[in-house]
Amino acid sequence: MEKIKSLTDLKNLQEKLNSKTGLSNRSDNAGENIRVKVAMATCGIASGAKEVMEVFIEEFTKRNIDAVVTQTGCMGYCYAEPTVEITKPGNEPITFGYVDVKKASRIIDKYVLNNELVDGIIPVNYETIDNK
Repeated sequence: MEKIKSLTDLKNLQEKLNSKTGLSNRSDNAGENIRVKVAMATCGIASGAKEVMEVFIEEFTKRNIDAVVTQTGCMGYCYAEPTVEITKPGNEPITFGYVDVKKASRIIDKYVLNNELVDGIIPVNYETIDNK
């Protein structure tokens, strides 16, 4: 981390952090934005989920994509960590497994921006209460 030597340095750091966290603080209208949940349980963190989450935040900020990026606990797919669930407005969530930094960028390019599926989708293997 860079040293803060002046009030200007502190304000610049604050602006930088606010722009990054802005993606995860748009929960007021989350249904209108793309929602990305990165599993950050112990197995996810050990597999690189923190770096994956940073890619989503940085790329969405750089490309000006309206999204809510959050972390979540265990999704139950420890064998496929890091896992990422993406919900696009009006669509069912899709969970991707084995997501590394390179695959995160591919998911953004293909699925988020162009509605093309990417390998590594984990099929839904449960029913919700709503389905009964």
